[in-house]
Amino acid sequence: MNQDQELRKQLVNLLSVRQAHMTFEDAVADFPPDHINSRATNVTYTFWHLLEHLRLAQWDILDYIRNPNYVWQKWPESYWPAEDATTDLVGWDHSIEQFLADRQSLVEIVQDPATDLYAQIPHGSEGHNVLREIEVIGAHNAYHAGELGILRQVMGLWPANR
Repeated sequence: MNQDQELRKQLVNLLSVRQAHMTFEDAVADFPPDHINSRATNVTYTFWHLLEHLRLAQWDILDYIRNPNYVWQKWPESYWPAEDATTDLVGWDHSIEQFLADRQSLVEIVQDPATDLYAQIPHGSEGHNVLREIEVIGAHNAYHAGELGILRQVMGLWPANR
């Protein structure tokens, strides 16, 4: 395996393989539906808000990478649902499905040998390339997947057999 293939493999692993952190799939597995809109003590967002934040941030980076007409989003309002927003199980499942689909699109970009990981994103900021964006979203996803896991632990929301 050459260096380019190895780098691509490691980036895919960062996005989707359990390594030194909990995966997204682990964090949302067997989540109790009656708690998707629950908040832990002293936390201003719900489990769904956090899930939706993960989805929105990942979507934004995917859009940034591939859309020459990308429009910068407003922070933080474009990256979080409204504080009073709620969802149902269909909305929860949709957030998960869309997160996974968008992550797969990022994986496909990384795996495509035609993708120059080091090239400046033509419509992007100075120094922004696909490698940087994958590292940013990989770290962001790992951080918040861990947060989901910790909040589940704090609220006693893991299945008994875990």
